[in-house]
Amino acid sequence: MTQLRKYLEANRIEAGCDEAGRGCLAGPVVAAAVILDSNKEIKGLNDSKQLNEKKRRELCKQIEKDALSFAVAVVDERKIDEINILNASIHAMHLAVAQLQIEPQWLLIDGNRFHAFANIGHTCVIKGDAKFQSIAAASILAKTYRDDIMMNLHNEFPIYNWKKNMGYPTMEHRKAIKIHGSTIYHRQSFKLLQDPIQGKLFD
Repeated sequence: MTQLRKYLEANRIEAGCDEAGRGCLAGPVVAAAVILDSNKEIKGLNDSKQLNEKKRRELCKQIEKDALSFAVAVVDERKIDEINILNASIHAMHLAVAQLQIEPQWLLIDGNRFHAFANIGHTCVIKGDAKFQSIAAASILAKTYRDDIMMNLHNEFPIYNWKKNMGYPTMEHRKAIKIHGSTIYHRQSFKLLQDPIQGKLFD
C-alpha cells in the first residue's frame, strides 16, 4: 500500500475534504471534512473505495475518536436537482468545513473542481483520497455516513435494493426503476434510464 502523505505543507492546519454519492441515481450527496491530529497515527487510512465495509467502519470510529475535528454534511436529492450535482457536492463540502470546531488554514479537496470557501485557501488533488491521509479520512466518513442513510432509505423502498447498490446505477437498480418508476429519493435531473422513464412515480 502506498504511504499517504500527512500534509501538503508542514506546520499548517489542513482539513481534508471529500464527498460520496456523486454518481448515484438516488439519495443525497454526503461530504466530510477532517483535521487529523499529527500526534495520533491512524493505521490503514486509504481511499474508502479500496476498503471493505468492516474496515471502513473500524476506521470511521477511530477517525471520530482521534481527529482534532471532523464534520459531515448532507445535501439531498432536491437540492441536487436544483443546483446540479457538482455544485451540490461543493456545497456539501462547504457545509462540512463550516461545522469544524477548529478553523483550518488550508483545505485539501479531492478532485479538480472547488469554489473558494470563506478566506481559506485550497488545493484540489485528483485522486486525493489515495494521496493524503486527511482526504482519505474524509472519504471514509462520507462513504460510511452515506451508506447508513441509504440502508435506512432501503427499508422504505426495498424494491430498489439500495442496501446493496447504495443508489448507484447498477443494472438491477435501473431495471427496478424501469418496472416500478422512480421515488422521491431519485434525482430527477439525472438520466435514470437509458431511455425515458415509463411507470408510476411514487410520492
